Amino acid sequence: MRIRVGFGYSGSAQIGDDAVFGRVVDDLERLGFDSLWVSERATGTTMDPMVAMAFAAGRTEKLKFGPSVMVLPGRNPVLCAKALASLDRISNGRTLPAFGLGVADAAEHQAFGVDRYERAAWFDEALPLIRRLWTEDKVDHHGERFDLTGARVLPKPVQDPFEVWMGGRAPSELRRCGRLGDGWLPSFTTPAAVADGIRLVDQEATANGREIDRDHFGVLVPFVHGGLPNRFAERLQTRQPDLDIREVVAHGIDGLATRLNEFFDSGASKFVVFPLDEPEGHISRPEGWHATIEKVAAECLPLQT
Repeated sequence: MRIRVGFGYSGSAQIGDDAVFGRVVDDLERLGFDSLWVSERATGTTMDPMVAMAFAAGRTEKLKFGPSVMVLPGRNPVLCAKALASLDRISNGRTLPAFGLGVADAAEHQAFGVDRYERAAWFDEALPLIRRLWTEDKVDHHGERFDLTGARVLPKPVQDPFEVWMGGRAPSELRRCGRLGDGWLPSFTTPAAVADGIRLVDQEATANGREIDRDHFGVLVPFVHGGLPNRFAERLQTRQPDLDIREVVAHGIDGLATRLNEFFDSGASKFVVFPLDEPEGHISRPEGWHATIEKVAAECLPLQT
């Protein structure tokens, strides 16, 4: 397996100085990070992922980029397929599609217009349809949610196949990844849980006549410079009340490489590290992000092979 280290512009990322994101992108390209990942919160302070990725595509030549993760329920599959294919074309094959159901949040569900309990069925119909639009000349589809006759998406993506990453930790999400995904990228998890998840994804893939590449198991790894902000602590305790927060959030940049090695031993090799708090100098300003990225590069990029 080949270790790759990406950086997530999420968590503590806020709208503010418009120089911040450009500086982040420039630093990641210059230092040799594998990829940039941008989160999606329709009702939050983060940028729209498609806009952010298009900006990164035009500013770089080597850096890959993906959403962590793009909410699929509520999106028109033809327009979504068109946008991602176009992005892959203009970036010469550097786009990393990654889809999920979205967070369990009433405001987010309202924004996407899909009831919480309808998300899985929407996803299961939309993703295979998007794949067909990326590969077939014309698509006929008559499903419960989408009805298409002779639909097509041009230009096609540069990458063939155009591989899709998926998040999630629940057994149903892992089985869905085995059936429909090409890679698994969970967050706020432990090495033991990743090892168990890989086994379940593999079992489901095998049952459906598929195989997931060994290099396509990864983890989004959060870290803090100091203490974990209350909003994240409360969210984690609500979702996983029996979990020790120290097991899923690395403390200090110095501890990141150790945590990544632990995940590598569990079978993961693609990592996305992202800060949840502000270092001294404030991560909401360019110099704060610059210092953090430089330190992460020194600590973690030597792991890349």
